[in-house]
Amino acid sequence: MVTFVIYLHITLNLIILETGHATEKDTRVLGATAPGDIIIGGIFPIHEDVDKENNSFGPVPHRYCIHYLMMTLLVRVLAMINAIEIMNESPLLADVNITLGYRIMDSCSDVSTALRATADFTQWTDCYTRSNTYGQPVMAVVGASFSEISIAIARQLTLKMIPQISYSSTAVILSDKSRFPAFMRTIPNDEHQTAAMVSLLITYGWNWVGVVTTDGNYGQSALDHFVSQASEKGICVAFKSILPQSVTSHDVCSAIMQTARTICKNPKVQVIVSFAKPTHMMHLYQELKNQTLSAGQNMETMRRVWLASDNWSSSSSVKGNITLEDIGHIMGFTFKSGDLSSFSEYLSRLEAAGPDYIRNNTFLQEFYMHLNASKYSGETELVSEAVNRLREHTHAGTIFSVEMAVSAIAQAVVSICRSRDCKTPGKVQPWEVLKALWMEEFKFRKNSYKFDSRGDINLGYDVTMWRSDGGNIYVHNVVQIISKCSNSCVPGQFKKTAEGQHTCCYECINCTANYYSNNTDMDQCLNCDINTEWSPDGSSSCIPKALLYFSWQDGFAVVLLIFSALGILLALLVSALFLHQRDTPVVKAAGGPLSQVILFSLVISDISAMLFVGRPNSFQCKARQVLFGISFTLCVSCILVKTLQILLAFQVDPEMQEVLRRLYQPYIIVSICVAVQAATCLCWLLLKSPFNHVIRHPTTLLEDCHEGSYLAFGVMLGYIAVLALVCFICAFKGRKLPQQYNEAKFITFSMLLYLISWLLFVPVYVTTSGVYLPAVEMVVILISNYGILSCHFFPKCYIILFKKEHNTKSAFRKNLYEYSRKNTDSVSVVTNCGEGNSWTYNHSLSHSHLWAI
Repeated sequence: MVTFVIYLHITLNLIILETGHATEKDTRVLGATAPGDIIIGGIFPIHEDVDKENNSFGPVPHRYCIHYLMMTLLVRVLAMINAIEIMNESPLLADVNITLGYRIMDSCSDVSTALRATADFTQWTDCYTRSNTYGQPVMAVVGASFSEISIAIARQLTLKMIPQISYSSTAVILSDKSRFPAFMRTIPNDEHQTAAMVSLLITYGWNWVGVVTTDGNYGQSALDHFVSQASEKGICVAFKSILPQSVTSHDVCSAIMQTARTICKNPKVQVIVSFAKPTHMMHLYQELKNQTLSAGQNMETMRRVWLASDNWSSSSSVKGNITLEDIGHIMGFTFKSGDLSSFSEYLSRLEAAGPDYIRNNTFLQEFYMHLNASKYSGETELVSEAVNRLREHTHAGTIFSVEMAVSAIAQAVVSICRSRDCKTPGKVQPWEVLKALWMEEFKFRKNSYKFDSRGDINLGYDVTMWRSDGGNIYVHNVVQIISKCSNSCVPGQFKKTAEGQHTCCYECINCTANYYSNNTDMDQCLNCDINTEWSPDGSSSCIPKALLYFSWQDGFAVVLLIFSALGILLALLVSALFLHQRDTPVVKAAGGPLSQVILFSLVISDISAMLFVGRPNSFQCKARQVLFGISFTLCVSCILVKTLQILLAFQVDPEMQEVLRRLYQPYIIVSICVAVQAATCLCWLLLKSPFNHVIRHPTTLLEDCHEGSYLAFGVMLGYIAVLALVCFICAFKGRKLPQQYNEAKFITFSMLLYLISWLLFVPVYVTTSGVYLPAVEMVVILISNYGILSCHFFPKCYIILFKKEHNTKSAFRKNLYEYSRKNTDSVSVVTNCGEGNSWTYNHSLSHSHLWAI
């Protein structure tokens, strides 16, 4: 064991001495090397920074790497070495009789150091041997890790078109082939990673996030793309904290403290996206813990959901001495992983080989030296501990990317060497390898791959969720976490953003009437189709307007329909009774054939009343008024004829009686009266006929009949009213007739009832609206019909059915004689011609009623 430790000390001292004596013209950063016919260079950030103390103005040929080496990156170096050794043993290289060598340098996470290493790759000489790779041309370079370094060395490698394949540099700018024609990578660029992050945020409904990044090319590029893609999807960035790229910068501590304060001051920001380095995150978590405890708060208040970029998603060291329960939830984006079996076998061989295997690998030598040798009793135990630590920091995604890069270079070289002898130096040029990489597919683990037009291979990402099972601590379901500036606006509300605020910070306002929102967080309410829909305040949907009309199912309509049907039935029964008793005096006195016409018109009028019920249509609207107008005109015309008959029968003035006798033509009068009304209705229908229409109310649709021309409607009703008034006046004069046959009294009462009901109808109809407007006219029609039926026919039916003794010729003559004698006595007064007048009156009365006997 002591011998092994002494060996390591001597080796490292020689390295330091050689480095200390290096001149500006011969500056070499030692790393891992192996001879071969084709040399592949490697750039890996084994150390995290360099000593930047410089007290002179002269150029510094070399700066010492500081901060202990990162084992995760050391594992990548070993993955490259293993991949090259596997390719050397494969039949693919054996067929062309070549071997691959490597020269792997440490960039120390510093651009200047990386450029010096790259200069060493490009400044080859002819003075090299099989055991010394220095001076031998490098055909391709694998690396670097960080985008800032890859951008810098890509410009240098492009000068001689040496192909460069990165395993983890994701900056989008590197896909620009006009600036970086020799750069390739076996991973997707940041556009895809930031798009995946945005997609994840949308999935969980997180739209209020913070971003932590670095000020280098990678951090700025990732930040710009994330913000751009997030804003397109409605995700707002509450704050952006940019940390210095160098972890040894004098400003890094203050920047981390400020970032921690910003996070603590934004409790609503429960999700933070980070593109920072692992060391940055470790210090940030520690600072968050310190500030939380200093403020006297519970550790739960510092918990967040952390979306980790590929930069640190696999670095478990970021936790430091803080538990995952205190940190919260870490969801990491890692590159697609592959099979680790070959690398595991390599580590096993490394463990079995002991210290002899690390002679050409100063990285492993330094790693072994940093292990505490006092804890182990022998070399075997020390090597086993080293290998176990390497296994703990093995991540399938980055190893897969490194192995793919080596495989692509090897197969490109083979495609060239099939047609030439590649063992002779200078037979293969780097740009030829670059062309082969661009033009040809390569196979890796039974799959074929090809670099796209931007030099990338996009295999996507794996999303990992960090877990901690120690101490029975489990990660809670991230779906329960809310990271929003404002609570979601529920359906029925819309977002109102104040001027100058983030679009994610808003207040929820209820939609006004006739507007709605049917989804959460809508920017504006949608309007309902006010012709057919409506909605109250705060609605999530439109409500169809209820279609209203005087329906058959309406209780009031049913009552009116019953009365209409009853009116038709009574009219038909009376008509049948009158036909049966047509030769009796009562039926003859009631008008004889005219009574049948009146009853027929009442039936039609009752039918027209029924048309006021039900959903209106064009035919119904036109028919109901016309039917009523003509039928009731026919009815009143017949009553007018009866009224004229009474005047004729009881007119005492001979001259007037003679005029009335000439004018009295019953059927002509009825025909003329009905014809006038029919002409009125015809003009109404032709010029401006009634039609069905919809009256739109705020919450309902009222379907009704529009009369077309209210003037024509008024003329129709007015004409009937004039006829009824004439009947009333004429009948009033003859109201003192025999009790059993007093038509004038009943006509007077029926016409008075008609006129009163229709006079009341006009103001009610004008001031009423709604479903029951048709019922108003229907009621008046039924009152009119029942008035005529009750006054004109029910008394006659009573005599016919229950007073049969009064329905005889003898009874009629007796009643007429008594009435004539009474009136003769009353009119035979003081005039010279009194007896003559009395005789004329009695004669006229008897003569006019002879047809009823």
